[in-house]
Amino acid sequence: MEIKVAAQAAPAIATDALVTFVFEKDDRIEGVVRELDTATDGRLKALAESGELTGKSLEMTLLHNPPGLAAQRLLLVGAGKPDKSTLADLRRMAGAALRFLKTRGVKRLAFLAREQRRDEAAAQAVTEGLLLADFEADKYKSEKNNDKHVDQAVLAGWDAAAAEAGVERGRILAESQNFARDLINEPSNRLTPRVLADRAAAMAREAGLACEILDETRITELKMGALLSVAQGSSEPPRMIVITYAPAEAKAGAAVLALVGKAVTFDTGGISIKPSEGMEKMKYDMAGGATMIGVMRALAQLKPAMKVICVVPATENMPGGKAQKPGDIQIAMSGKSIEVLNTDAEGRLILADGITYAKRLGATHLVDAATLTGAIVVALANINVGVFGSDQRFTDRLLASARRAGEKMWPMPVDDDYREFIKGHMADIQNIGSGKGGGAITGAMFLKEFAEETPWIHLDIAGTAWLDENKPWMAKGASGVALRTLVDLAMHFEA
Repeated sequence: MEIKVAAQAAPAIATDALVTFVFEKDDRIEGVVRELDTATDGRLKALAESGELTGKSLEMTLLHNPPGLAAQRLLLVGAGKPDKSTLADLRRMAGAALRFLKTRGVKRLAFLAREQRRDEAAAQAVTEGLLLADFEADKYKSEKNNDKHVDQAVLAGWDAAAAEAGVERGRILAESQNFARDLINEPSNRLTPRVLADRAAAMAREAGLACEILDETRITELKMGALLSVAQGSSEPPRMIVITYAPAEAKAGAAVLALVGKAVTFDTGGISIKPSEGMEKMKYDMAGGATMIGVMRALAQLKPAMKVICVVPATENMPGGKAQKPGDIQIAMSGKSIEVLNTDAEGRLILADGITYAKRLGATHLVDAATLTGAIVVALANINVGVFGSDQRFTDRLLASARRAGEKMWPMPVDDDYREFIKGHMADIQNIGSGKGGGAITGAMFLKEFAEETPWIHLDIAGTAWLDENKPWMAKGASGVALRTLVDLAMHFEA
């Protein structure tokens, strides 16, 4: 979809649909909306007085052939309460408008800025919303709705320079998020660890990033016993994907951010096998890894001032004849011994070696992202990402990035008291907690063991990485959550 900036006044824009938004308040017909009302001979005021146009969040009011406008349709999207409106709401409104209109055969639309937000950030949010909403998970359908797509979107009512800068940045972020979503949606028979590594390497070449793929021989030489223990039950060999962005002028001793993503391309649970219901979704257990790869794609174009390393351990978790069993003891790359009490707690095992390797590569700060636990869904449902951090200043900066990016994240505890839950009896640590409850926390505590003194953040995205149904602003399937937050963190990083 082409997105460009228009200089014409709203009534003169010839398009299939002109879109703007209306707040939920008594005086809904104000500013830009009042200008449209005047152009349409009071149509909008009449709709407001009749109760048809209320401004309630994501309410859609569509007018066909509005008089006084060159556009064939006028769509008014409910914006909710003005005192609660955010850029995240603007992103969703833009996305919901596109999805609403493209099912009605609209090929071209124009999004009209309101007087409240005409800055670069608003243009970026609208661009992101449009491109994220246009993504569909119909790659393998033989019959696609080819006639139901939008070819062009125009941003109108902005300062041209601010809008063009916002459109460019929004395009980079949304296309990178959609790149990650496409990977996550892939079925596991078409996205094995080796295929994921190949696609990551192809992206890196195109983006001008350094990339190294460690095969099973190299992984064995590096003594990544935790990763190998998960991989041994599958006929598909594991891979460790390493992508590096280095700024043109790197200062000696500068901070290095490492992004470590879990990539279990299919998770049966291993010998501790999962229930069959819903197991088909376990192709998305590589969402953390795909997200980190997508982050690197965006950073290659946005060019932060710091070095960023992406480390993605990739494997399947299968119950084959060589699979590890409950009670087995494994030795991680760090040298720590791990008692595997449950083979379905495998993500923390592969991340343990990924974190250790990232530190060996020079990371001074670590962030991992993983669909790690069902327990985080119990705690936060599918609304917030769980955030576990060992360094408060670092964690606060990530949470600030999440707010700017419009992604909901919530801090969770990693108190030393929880360390007792993973204290091993037959080994240094065990891979699940010994007590009841706190499953998401014990998973984080396990990873903290490998981060050690390095400032570290764990993002549990198990409840937010996948949408079980279509949203007004986004298609069912992978969400690409956390990508925008992590890009913002790298772009605004302060050691």
